[in-house]
Amino acid sequence: MHYNNPVIPGFYPDPSVCRVGSDYYLVTSSFEYFPGVPIFHSRDLVHWQQIGHCLTRNSQLPLGNTGSSGGIYAPTIRYHQGLFYMVTTNVTVGKHFYVYTDDPRGEWSEPVWIERAGIDPSFFFDDGKVYFTWTNLGGIYQSEIEIETGKLLTPDQLIWSGTGGRYPEAPHLYKINGGYYLMIAEGGTEYGHMETIAQASNPWGPFESCPRNPILTHRNLGAHLIQATGHGDLVEAHDGSWWMVFLGFRCTNQFSLYHHLGRETFLAPVIWDSDGWPIVYHNGTIDETMDANCLPTHLFEGEAARDEFDTLALRFSWNFLRNPSYEAWSLVERPGWLRLKGSAFTLNDLASPAFIGRRQQHGSCRTAACLDFSPQKMGEEAGLTVLMNETHHYEIGLTDQEGSRCVFVRRRIGDLTAVVAQETITAGIVELKIQASPASYTFSYAIGNQQERTLISCSTRYLSSEVAGGFTGVYIGMYATGNGETATVPADFDWFEYQPL
Repeated sequence: MHYNNPVIPGFYPDPSVCRVGSDYYLVTSSFEYFPGVPIFHSRDLVHWQQIGHCLTRNSQLPLGNTGSSGGIYAPTIRYHQGLFYMVTTNVTVGKHFYVYTDDPRGEWSEPVWIERAGIDPSFFFDDGKVYFTWTNLGGIYQSEIEIETGKLLTPDQLIWSGTGGRYPEAPHLYKINGGYYLMIAEGGTEYGHMETIAQASNPWGPFESCPRNPILTHRNLGAHLIQATGHGDLVEAHDGSWWMVFLGFRCTNQFSLYHHLGRETFLAPVIWDSDGWPIVYHNGTIDETMDANCLPTHLFEGEAARDEFDTLALRFSWNFLRNPSYEAWSLVERPGWLRLKGSAFTLNDLASPAFIGRRQQHGSCRTAACLDFSPQKMGEEAGLTVLMNETHHYEIGLTDQEGSRCVFVRRRIGDLTAVVAQETITAGIVELKIQASPASYTFSYAIGNQQERTLISCSTRYLSSEVAGGFTGVYIGMYATGNGETATVPADFDWFEYQPL
């Protein structure tokens, strides 16, 4: 059977997976976005359906004025005796915590905080004990934990520093065929990224490094479209086969050194050699199209490309920036429309502007939205944004310019901000459009039955991680702002459409 990588495209990094019978559950990092820690369900490890988020309340996810690439790092999901546990780090707060539930589609508990610094926490349940493993001070540390309270029961112990690559991180501990395996990432979550593994006779080590480390990396494949593979998690399928989920990113093309969709979730088969060491697909490298003996295919019904905003809740694919103001948006004030009420905050601020966005998941795609907005004074604006972070984003929007309604395209690249296209338009509902290719975004608009007008194209390069920095990926979404004041009129969106090309 063939399947395509990534199995969850777009900004879904640091995947962790667990199995319950023939059901699989996967979580990823969410950083400054709310709700936090998206959770997916699968029956075949290839096709995934988002079933919610682990962190849906401000009490679980305090983000405050979190900067881009702050907030939630590297969750781990595990299942034990009827409960699902998700442990992660809120780097804005500076602590690890975990939440739990007996229904991953429902509400998760209030956080149980763990008084330790560091990142990338993981749980391992074994013989009535629970081990808490995490990254700190250039190594992998571990302590036994009381799972009911979060109290650490043993002193912190450094159990492995990896194979010599920088930033040993993302630890996961497993018991396989009576032996204990510690798998980690090294090299930094960029072009030198890799996955390494070690074995011991007990959970505390000493750990013996696999002679073939790294077991997964593309660090020497300079012309490969997929780079930065690592930060993996192992799972044994219900048919006895083994698999690894892990992150990687796709460059704009195989000869470029930039990417803008973020780090994505990939999948590879694993076999075990006669010495008890894992072999990941083609000796640690993967392809966009994978040839593997997969589980029987289980497809889910996909969402319609167009969101008509005719339900009482947002789709799971939508996110806010940081903790949202619930007065800033509504699905009921104008039924069948999404209403955004512009505040003083803008997309440049470390705050929560009136913004609702979704991840760009495909290099080539078309997005459009139908906007009813008639600004009453200078500074009021609303439209669509292509957002990497608060210092790197593009907008196509409507605003007031000396008493006339205008459509404009603006680029913010670092400390440079400029309106690069602008036209005065007539009254009426406006359809705003963004067509993406791997190299560019093309912005256009149409009013009523008038012919569509293209304004300008802008490079994807300046929204890439290599230029903008950080650990996230591009979002495309709707926004409104009063640019320093509360807007006097709302922005109403009749629909939003996202269509891969």
